[in-house]
Amino acid sequence: MKKNLVKLMMVFIIVGGAAFSASSQIYVKVRPSHNRVIRTERPSRTHVWIGEEWNAEGTNYKYNGSHWASPPNQGDRWRKGYWHHDRNHGHQWVSGSWKSRR
Repeated sequence: MKKNLVKLMMVFIIVGGAAFSASSQIYVKVRPSHNRVIRTERPSRTHVWIGEEWNAEGTNYKYNGSHWASPPNQGDRWRKGYWHHDRNHGHQWVSGSWKSRR
């Protein structure tokens, strides 16, 4: 009886862990659009322009805006986000991220 209980708990732990580690992917048939943003003056030499960025919200994407940002670490570079097209699913936003030069 105790062995069966331990086995059952292990199954729940494995299944639960897999469920928490799974990430949902959002695809849209038509890429959303946003108003054109005018780039303001650069606040400092270290600031980088973060262009188009989208956040997953429910089953769609919400425009996150464009703005100036400072790299988290000196020498980091911004890798801009982009729309990836999958013939079977549609468009998916791949978020931009900071990349270390190291």
